[in-house]
Amino acid sequence: MTPAAAPNGLRHQAEALAEALPPLMASAEQLAATVMLGDHGRRRSGRGDEFWQYRPAMPGDDARQVDWRRSARSDQHFIREKEWQAAQSVLLWVDQAQSMAFSGAASRATKGERARLLALAVAVLLIRGGERVGLTGLDAPPRSGPLQLIRLAGALSATNAEDYGTPDARGMPPHSRALFISDFLGDVTGAEAALTAAADRGVRGAVLQVLDPVEEDFPFDGRTIFTSMSGALRHETLKAGDLRQRYLDRLAARKDRLTSLARATGWLYLCHHTADPAQGALLWLYHALEQGA
Repeated sequence: MTPAAAPNGLRHQAEALAEALPPLMASAEQLAATVMLGDHGRRRSGRGDEFWQYRPAMPGDDARQVDWRRSARSDQHFIREKEWQAAQSVLLWVDQAQSMAFSGAASRATKGERARLLALAVAVLLIRGGERVGLTGLDAPPRSGPLQLIRLAGALSATNAEDYGTPDARGMPPHSRALFISDFLGDVTGAEAALTAAADRGVRGAVLQVLDPVEEDFPFDGRTIFTSMSGALRHETLKAGDLRQRYLDRLAARKDRLTSLARATGWLYLCHHTADPAQGALLWLYHALEQGA
């Protein structure tokens, strides 16, 4: 390769990459802006040099932590807390399997589109708050800065051929935070193994189940052919209405199982519907990842 060809090839690669990213990036930035939490990021007490707040002294506090000047103006002692300045690592796993391509209405986002939007919007908020964000696995370790958002957007735009996804628990640093987003309609044992492995490393986080309203309501009756998004699975019935209650019972059982699993591992669980505004889910995710930080 000639010296002139190398920069040209790199430029073409960069242009091809950037061409696919603006819609997702722009949507994520816009969504993040609707819940932007100010310029101070995820403020919390801890190691650092910047003063954050005073709090009343409690049993077990070291006397060296007491701010005697502030305490002299009151009948109780106060601790001068500093703001935590060590960046937290947050790992994301977003289901890219074929089931996430489903939408029950042409005017509604697919589950995958909503999952990618929420994941990248969370990354925008976290990185602007000074945190490091990456993907589970080994391909996108947690980093900070705007360039990492471009990397994440590119990685999240990929899909795979599997019908249902399984959370990837690799690459999570001990005591980091994590977010798993999926419809969780496949074999739940994979999710159980991933959350257990994360909990064993002291990782806490959030599980977001994304469902289409059609998957909640099961509005089918009469002769119906059900096929998976890849076409690999197929079931035909003449009385779809007779399956409704059994389906709803199994879906409720799946939600209960995910809720119990999250509770047992110190995680939080939420079910989000693609017909609902994304802002509420984003705000919940942001605060869920902050718990225990």
